[in-house]
Amino acid sequence: MILADVRSKLTRHDVALALALLAQQGSETRERGEHELREQGLDALLDDPALLPAMVNTPRGREASLPLFCYVLVRHALLQAGEKDRVLADYAASILLHFGMRDRAQRIHDADDQTYDTLAALFEDAERSEPRRAFLVRAHLGNYALWMSGLFPDRVVQRQYRRGGPTLEYFESMGRRGFQMAAEHRLASEHGVAMLFALAAERFPLLRVTLNRISDALLFPDHHTPERLMRQVQDEVRWKRAG
Repeated sequence: MILADVRSKLTRHDVALALALLAQQGSETRERGEHELREQGLDALLDDPALLPAMVNTPRGREASLPLFCYVLVRHALLQAGEKDRVLADYAASILLHFGMRDRAQRIHDADDQTYDTLAALFEDAERSEPRRAFLVRAHLGNYALWMSGLFPDRVVQRQYRRGGPTLEYFESMGRRGFQMAAEHRLASEHGVAMLFALAAERFPLLRVTLNRISDALLFPDHHTPERLMRQVQDEVRWKRAG
């Protein structure tokens, strides 16, 4: 099961690099980072507003480990969107790390033989599997919906227009449903993740849009289509209304 455990896996090297990246911005920024770490702990250092730009825009940023980069990237994007919950950022970063490996996005765990490539197949298994598998499938339904609609929204939209595929709204609906069903399962309470899954269900649209912005800016920055522009405009209008 994917857990919100990226921060706990960061090493001394990650901490040293974060401080070194801040030091590149000048003595004041370096001293601020050292103060944050000393007085408030690692979380405050990772939240420093100068850290992500230093990681993305300076040569030394390429030395960042994948866990450090993923967490800082997601955390700062969510902060910019107004979401302050660290555990939610940690969990979203963990999804990126795990699903970026081989075909993990198609499996409910590393050693599982069965693969899934549709939300409908996951939803069907979530209703009929034995309890432990049903719990993992429900969580995976939320994870997979977020992975696809968050990092590959252009692919989703293109399939919608060219092949009559599901919309981003469908992915949001299924993702929220998956996380909510996972939160309601008895194993969620036993594993201490019921509140996390409930929050992921509630915040799914925000998570999706935040990952879209990461994808548009860093993964596919040169992809310019009318469909992307329309999606971005619709999301902006949606969040202005929600605010």
